[in-house]
Amino acid sequence: MQGKVELCGVNTSQLRILTAKEMDALLRRSRNGDENARQALVEGNLRLVLSVIQRFDKRGESPDDLFQVGCVGLLKAISNFDPDKQVRFSTYGVPMIAGEIRRYLRDNSPIRVSRSLRDVAYKVLQCKEMLTLKLGREPTLEDISKQIDISVQEISNALDAVSAPVSLFDSVYSDGGDPLTIMDQVKDTKNTEFNWMEHITLQEGFRRLSDREKQILSLRFYDGKTQMDVARQLNISQAQVSRLEKGAISGLRKYVNTQAC
Repeated sequence: MQGKVELCGVNTSQLRILTAKEMDALLRRSRNGDENARQALVEGNLRLVLSVIQRFDKRGESPDDLFQVGCVGLLKAISNFDPDKQVRFSTYGVPMIAGEIRRYLRDNSPIRVSRSLRDVAYKVLQCKEMLTLKLGREPTLEDISKQIDISVQEISNALDAVSAPVSLFDSVYSDGGDPLTIMDQVKDTKNTEFNWMEHITLQEGFRRLSDREKQILSLRFYDGKTQMDVARQLNISQAQVSRLEKGAISGLRKYVNTQAC
C-alpha cells in the first residue's frame, strides 16, 4: 500500500481519528474503568504520538522505541485526564507524551549529569505534569518556581542539563536547496579574530575570491555576524549567503591543499 509506514507493527496510514464527541464519551467510559474504551482511546490517539515523536527524529533513536515510549505517555495522559475540565485532550496529552520521551532520552543519554541536577529536573518535570493537568495548559517556569520554591534560573539550568543534545549540523530550514543548519545560525561574539586570516597561504587564497565572497567571509568570520545579518546587509537571501559562504570556504580549502602538495 502506497504511503504505508509501520511502527511497532502498526500501519500508520490506517490510524483512525476520533471526533470530539467520540473522545468525550470514551474518556468518560475509560474513567469509569471501561477497558474497551481505554483501548479505543489509545488506538484513536496514536496519530498524536506520531506528531510528537517527529520532534525527536534527529536524536538518532529508533522510531519504534520512541513510538513505544510515546504510547506510555499517552496511557498516562488517558489515565490522568479529567473530561470535566474545559480542556482539549490533545492540549493535555502532548506535553505528557513529550515529557515521557524526554525522560527516556535523558535516562539513556551518554552525557553524565550530577545527581543533584537530576533530582531537581525530576522534581520540575513532576510538577510540570501536575500543573498541566491543573491549569489546562503547559505551565511557565515562573508557575513551576512558585509551586516548588526553586528559582527560575535553577529550574532552567536543571532542564538544560538533562535535555538531549543536538548536533550543530542539524538542519533547521530548507527551501529545497542547501539546508541551513544550527551552525549557520551561530554568532561568535568572542573569537572574531582568526589567526588563519594572517596566514600567508590563506591570504593569497582569500585574494583569489570574488569581491562578494570576500565580503561575506569578512562579515561572517571577522565581524562575527550571523548569516541572517549578512543577508540583510547585502540585501540578498540567507540561502544565497549560505551557498556563497560554502563555495568560498570550499575554494579556500582547495587552494590551501594545492599549495600544501
